[in-house]
Amino acid sequence: MASNVLTGLEKSAILLMCLGEQAAAQVFNELTDTQVQAISATMSTIDHIPARLKRRILEQYRDARLQLAGDFFNGGEFARNSINATNSGERTQALLQRHLSDTESKPFSMVAEIKPQLAAAILEKEHPQIIALIVSAQSGEHGAAIVSCLPETMQADIVQRIARLDHVAEEIIDSLENSLISEIGPNLPHKQKQIDGFGRAVDVLRNMSTPLHNTILDTLEQIDDSLADKMRRQIFTFENLIDLDDRSLQMILREISNESLAIALQNCSNELKNRIFGNMSPRAVAMVRDDIESFGKIRASEVRAMQQSIVKTALRLEETGAFKADPL
Repeated sequence: MASNVLTGLEKSAILLMCLGEQAAAQVFNELTDTQVQAISATMSTIDHIPARLKRRILEQYRDARLQLAGDFFNGGEFARNSINATNSGERTQALLQRHLSDTESKPFSMVAEIKPQLAAAILEKEHPQIIALIVSAQSGEHGAAIVSCLPETMQADIVQRIARLDHVAEEIIDSLENSLISEIGPNLPHKQKQIDGFGRAVDVLRNMSTPLHNTILDTLEQIDDSLADKMRRQIFTFENLIDLDDRSLQMILREISNESLAIALQNCSNELKNRIFGNMSPRAVAMVRDDIESFGKIRASEVRAMQQSIVKTALRLEETGAFKADPL
């Protein structure tokens, strides 16, 4: 990093990193969101500040020491910690999300500039695996819009392929970015990029309307039951019932038998049990408690299956517009 070619943004990032996370947080509180976004993104590119450069940046703020040692940083971690330390509630979370989005590698960025309908029309001619790879690189909202515009017969297959993504050759990504129709060579390159395909698929589904993501999951269930179940539990889990208001929780409980509830509550937290029991009559609570004791030890797989059945009930009620079952 040559000091004579530093931009003002780079100098600002280096100065704040030299001052420390708490000082950086105080400065961030005085800046606009755009300024914080730009500086934190620059911080993430820095992993070493030479002693000479540090001295040059700091000399106008404090007396320079004769001997300065270079400091090493995990720039990404420093930026995240500094933003978190602003303690500005929703603003802190928004800034952190923007920072992570800015610093994350974004292949196929050109697709992000294309309207979902047009992107889907172009991509549907490609191999499903190529479509899945490209959609996985988009934001959850844009990816959801693209998948929603694809033919219904393709949607579940694409989501499944996204969820199964793990490592993808950088050469393949670079080639597809240039043409989107390049042929993959016979030799598997050694250098790989890590892709959280499952997380991206869940993010895509979360950004869809409830009826559509339920339809896709129902179709996916016929293709890959375990994957569909895992994705449902990520989108809305049994433990998320604790976050619902009393009216919504009571609506769900009216759809569930005491016996089913007793099985589902076997391995859940006491906090969730108390939350559920607080929305039931004393007589119903006593019956469920008796059932829990009489059932004894139940296999974990049976408990999970019953919990998932209740989650499906919650999602079905949500689809009718009765309430919003959103864990985020």
